[in-house]
This record gives sequence, structure tokens and C-alpha cells, in this order.
Amino acid sequence: MERADKGLPFLLKYENVADYKDGEVRILDRRAYPAREEFICCSNYHEVAKAIADMVTQSGGPWLAAALGIVCAARETKNLPLERAKEMLNQAADVLISARPTTSGNMETHIRRILKVALDALDRGEDAEAVTYEYVQKNLENRYRSSRKIAMYAIDLLPDEAHILTQCYAETLIGFLLLVSQERGKKVSLICPETRPYLQGARLTASVACDMGVPVTVITDNMPAYILSKGMAQVFISAADVITMDGYVVNKIGTFQIALAAHFHGIPYFAMGLPSIAYATINEVAIEERNPEEVLHAMGTRTVKT
Repeated sequence: MERADKGLPFLLKYENVADYKDGEVRILDRRAYPAREEFICCSNYHEVAKAIADMVTQSGGPWLAAALGIVCAARETKNLPLERAKEMLNQAADVLISARPTTSGNMETHIRRILKVALDALDRGEDAEAVTYEYVQKNLENRYRSSRKIAMYAIDLLPDEAHILTQCYAETLIGFLLLVSQERGKKVSLICPETRPYLQGARLTASVACDMGVPVTVITDNMPAYILSKGMAQVFISAADVITMDGYVVNKIGTFQIALAAHFHGIPYFAMGLPSIAYATINEVAIEERNPEEVLHAMGTRTVKT
């Protein structure tokens, strides 16, 4: 079967999101890209969870990294008594699920499913590492194919020529949106707010567009309302960290104000994603509050007086 990441750029190839080899989870450090192509190697699930919490990878990246963290934990259980091995796998799942609070509900559903595969393999006396890795790879293919289908629905809502305002980094969804638009002959371009403090819009979304030959303009985070007021974008599109069952969209900080500006100026806003049964209402979403020190720096350089 043809790989589902065919036609996607470097950032979205499976192995450049996260990979597993020889007992290590290898994660592309998106904090450094595109200035440097560096990978963080994690030899145990604790290191994987720390990498996720430290923003080594974002958007859909933690989905794959955490899954491979369970594979890594399964390797660690080799030669352990059965009950101790199961205990370790359950501990690994708990640690990985809690790495990022806002998406922990979705992550729990995802990781518990993978955990069950590993535990069942142990009960059958099989190689839990190999069985779990194979399951994760199949799920990865399915996730990419689902992202492509979502992008196809989004493309149907766009005019034949469109300047698209984005927010942060929608990962596979933005990649497939651009790929499908090219396949259908639609002329699209992106306008990417930089997305402080990690600049995912400038460094990641814009890089994907450049690698795919799509025109892209990077703007400051202060500019979306002005762009929308001048009719310079025909649509605002983002991913969604969570879509609750009562209809709320939770995404990168700043998405709300852009959506309000788009509504005020009569510009449609489309959030790409799937509702999550893990969140019946918006009240069940724990919004992550990160270290305020992050606001005082840009790409590792302090920008505020000490």
C-alpha cells in the first residue's frame, strides 16, 4: 500500500515527526526548525513525556511521540515478571497522557487504546514491543488518511482562488489542504501569523507552504484584524486541539480573537478537526497555562529587561 504521507513535505513525513528505532524514540525538534534539522532521542517514556511538555513537538506531533513512548515502555518490560511489566506499562500511559493538559482527554483515549494492545500482547506471551509498534504504524496511516479526508471537505468550501489566513501550525491538515488544492487546480496562498513565543506559524506553517511551492506571507501576530478588514484574506482556517461535543473549538491562544475579527468582517472561519467524545462540554477542557517566562523570550533570546 502507498504511504499516506506521499506528496507531503519534509516536516510531515512520518519519520520526521517521530520515529522509533533500536529502542529509542526520535523526535524532530520543531523548536529549532527550519534553522536546524535536529532530532531529540528519547531512551525511555519519561524522556518522551518531557519532550512533549517542553514543546519539542506540537500540533499532531505528540500523538505519534506518545504512542511511540508506549512502544519504548514495552521494550523496557522485557524480562520483567508479567504483573510488573503490566504495572510499568500503565505507569507509562499515565505519564504520557498528562504531558499536555489541554489535550489530555483525547490523548487518554488514544494512549489507552495502544496500552490495551501492549497488555494483550503480554498476556499472549508475544513480543509487546513489536506488536505495539505495528499497531501504531497502522494507526498513523489511518490518521493521515483521515486528515486528507478532512482537507478534502475543507477544499470544497474554498473558492478557486483564495488567500487563506492561518493560525499556528495545523500540521497534516494544512499539508493535505495544500496538496489537495494543487491536485484540484485551485490557486491558494497562505498568510501566516508568526505565532509567538515559538513562532510555529513563521517557522512551520510557512516552511510547509514553501516546500510545496505555495505562495506564503508571514505577518506579525498583531496584523490579522487589519488583514481581514482590507479583504486581503478570503477565509480563516485553523486546526483544533479540541472540538467539544457541545460545539466549542479549543485551539492555540489567539485563535479566538482572529475568529472574532473574521466574524466582524464577514470572513468565514473553518476549524478543521473532529469532535471528541472525551469532552462532552467546554467545562471539561483544562486549558494549559504555560510558564510565563516563555513570554519574555523569543527563540531563546531574552527580549525583556531583567
